[in-house]
This record gives sequence, structure tokens and C-alpha cells, in this order.
Amino acid sequence: MKYVIPGGTGQVGTMLERALRAAGHEVVILSRNPDANTGARARGSRQVPWDGRTLGPWVEELDGCDVVVNLAGRSVSCRYTPENLRQMMDSRVDSARVVGEAIAAAANPPRVWLQMSTATIYAHRFDGPNDEATGVIGGNEPSVPRYWEYSVRIARNWEQAQADAAPATPGTRQVALRAAMVMSPDRGGVFDVLSRLARLGLGGPVAGGRQYVSWIHERDFVRAVQFLVDREDIDGPVNLAAPNPLPQREFMRTLREARRLPLGLPATRWMAELGALALRTDTELLLKSRRVVPGRLLKAGFGFDFQHWAAAARELAAQSHLP
Repeated sequence: MKYVIPGGTGQVGTMLERALRAAGHEVVILSRNPDANTGARARGSRQVPWDGRTLGPWVEELDGCDVVVNLAGRSVSCRYTPENLRQMMDSRVDSARVVGEAIAAAANPPRVWLQMSTATIYAHRFDGPNDEATGVIGGNEPSVPRYWEYSVRIARNWEQAQADAAPATPGTRQVALRAAMVMSPDRGGVFDVLSRLARLGLGGPVAGGRQYVSWIHERDFVRAVQFLVDREDIDGPVNLAAPNPLPQREFMRTLREARRLPLGLPATRWMAELGALALRTDTELLLKSRRVVPGRLLKAGFGFDFQHWAAAARELAAQSHLP
């Protein structure tokens, strides 16, 4: 099949493109800087420029393709300044809107449009898991920083931009991928960054470590994407997360065990704030409790290769470039 992946040059796009190419599919990457992704080009994937906001020659790639997987959006690994938050919102909403416009204009539109979303759409909670049917959408929690609501608003607007395109794209099935953190051994990915912190002795509980971490192994992420492409009876939001999220203190202890690192110093909330400032990121990524489970995938019969973090962490550690 022919896959078109807008915004496919990041960590998730790289692992997805690599797996699809290995399976024999044709892959086209839409990128603001197509010359930078030499790895995809070496694997035989074509790269086409786009700006993520306006229609252009790139729309020809969607006409007649089988699947669009839109991953475009500014990285959330940054300080949550007003300008960065605006860019995070605009890059997601604009790209989803213009992909919808391109599909609507296609003579032979793709049969499925998978739109990246995020598990951050759910509420910060400890009392129960969030699945697609009964999960609590965030934004109104009284005990969390006010600006966390903006992250939820980004997620809701992101999904709404896809839903708004539905009347003009009746022949294209739409799925919103509410993805948890995707774990791969690639340099610069989440697992790599957490492993480096653990090697420095900073892999202990943060602010008590009760907050839940939701995750998915890269193999299951790719398999879930292919599963959703094939399942014509599934549309709307789907949680892409392993079935067993766990508190941050247990998550990091398990990661340290997989990396054979005995020490993990605890950090208070203010210490996490200082660390996030030094790393030019935000504490929401550390402190928000994301207890997300894949209700629809499990009900549809999807089988995870990695249901538990211990097995996933051991496998990722064995593949990692770090000693």
C-alpha cells in the first residue's frame, strides 16, 4: 500500500516509516525540511515539501494513496511559554485542517486517515484508568496548574480539526490516535532520555512518584497502526497505550533494573522544576498522572507483544546504544 506521513521526520515517524518500508509498503514523507531526513531517503522513502498550513503540490501524493498518518506538530519537549504553546496548538490544528482539505479535494481519496492525538487529553487522576468509553477528559481539575488545561485544549482542538473535515471526506474513515509515550531505543527518544537521567542517578521518584505513566512499545505502536488500517469497523478516538500503566516510582525502578542501575535519587516538585528548566522542558510531562488503557484495541482483539513495562524495558535496554 501507499502511506503518506505528514510530519514523519520525528521519532514516531521514523520508527513507523522504517517498519512500513520493511513490510514492503511505499512511504511518502511530507516535511518542512525534506533534505534533513537522510535516513528515510536511504531506505527508499520519498520526501515531499509542505508547510503544514496551505495546499500545494504535495496534495497530489494523497490523491490515490491508501493511508494518511498525520503526525505533524511542534514537539512538546519545550518550556510551556505562551509562544511555544501557541506554536504547539497552531501546528497541530493547521496541519489536521489542511490534510482534511487535501483529502476533500482528491479524486481518489485515501480510505483511512489516522490522525495523531495524545493521551494528555485525559484528566490528571489516580483513582481509575481512562479508556475511550468511560475516561474523563481533562481541563477542569481544581488541583492542577492552570496552564495544564491548555494542553488538554490543544488535544481537543487537534481532534476537532479532524472531525470537522468529516462532512467533506465521507469516503475516508477517520481514527484519532490518543497515543501514550512511545518507547523505542532510538537516540533522543523518550527511553533514551530517561535512561540517561537514570545513569546520572536521577531516575528516582519525582514528587512522590504516585503519578501514573502510560507508555507503548514501538513494536506495538506500529502493529496497532497496521491493525487500525485493516479494521474498517473502527473509527473515532483510539487509545494507543499498553494495558498496564504504572506509577512513576515503579516505572523508573523497573527501568533502572533493566539498565542495571541501582541508585535513583528522589526529587521534590521544586527540584523537578529546576531540572525541567535546565533541560528546557516542562514539569507537566513528569507530574501529570496519565492512567490510560487501550479499551477499544483490547475489545477488538488486538494482542500486545508488550503488556508489561518490565519486559518492554528489558527488550529496549538490550537494543539501546547506551552501555
